[in-house]
Amino acid sequence: MAQPTTLADIRKTAETKMGKTIESFKAELHKIRTGRAHPGILDQVHVDYYGSPVPISQVANVTLLDARTISVQPWEKGMGSKIEKAIRESDLGLNPSAQGDLLRVPMPALTEERRRDLTKVVRNAGEEAKIAVRSIRREANDQLKKMLKDKTATEDDERRAQEDVQRLTDRVIGEIERLVHAKEAEVMAV
Repeated sequence: MAQPTTLADIRKTAETKMGKTIESFKAELHKIRTGRAHPGILDQVHVDYYGSPVPISQVANVTLLDARTISVQPWEKGMGSKIEKAIRESDLGLNPSAQGDLLRVPMPALTEERRRDLTKVVRNAGEEAKIAVRSIRREANDQLKKMLKDKTATEDDERRAQEDVQRLTDRVIGEIERLVHAKEAEVMAV
């Protein structure tokens, strides 16, 4: 990737990368299950479809029956048993039951200990996201210092740009912390 050439380019690049970090973090949080069912939980489960591993959502209709039960309706006959096996063998701790072509996937209630473990997982994911954001900030600041050294930016401009990058970093880290607290509350809710 080409080096950003102006102070605005450096800030824009940092902002874009931090935005991607937040999106990645949200996707990570989405995978951490709570006591409630949501179809996205099965996104990471892959089933063998004519020799290729594909996500369940590409071979079946995945919907909610109620707050604690996911319904999986295969589009082809014979896929039900493969999907059931894939869900059982995943590390999600789910136990689907077949009713004709329809699979019902009840979400087991989380124990207090498991909830605490999940909050630790959420905090760790948040910490990793913050580390990534700080790394992006450091990279941007290094580019700003290089511009100052190469005399393509004045000291005042470089200082203002660093303050701008710091404000951006603070805002993004605040957003990450807000997401962590919201997910912890969701996990601990019975």
